[in-house]
Amino acid sequence: MSRTDFIEQLVQQASKLASGSQVQQDIEAKLRVLMQGAFNRMDLVSRDEFDAQAAVLARTREKLEQLEQQLAALQAEIEPR
Repeated sequence: MSRTDFIEQLVQQASKLASGSQVQQDIEAKLRVLMQGAFNRMDLVSRDEFDAQAAVLARTREKLEQLEQQLAALQAEIEPR
């Protein structure tokens, strides 16, 4: 769930508590701005960004393991018997 979706859900839930169209619109607008500012200050990453970085890390670990195996094979070849 993205930050925007989460914020929208919170705004909708809060707006259900308010009655009267003008009051409700004012509350929604102010609450949206307030929550967006709070989330921006938290320096959060989206789920998509997190998943992309996790995939990069997994590929990097796999490559590291391959290189470690190659290094071990080369070291075994050059060591005196």
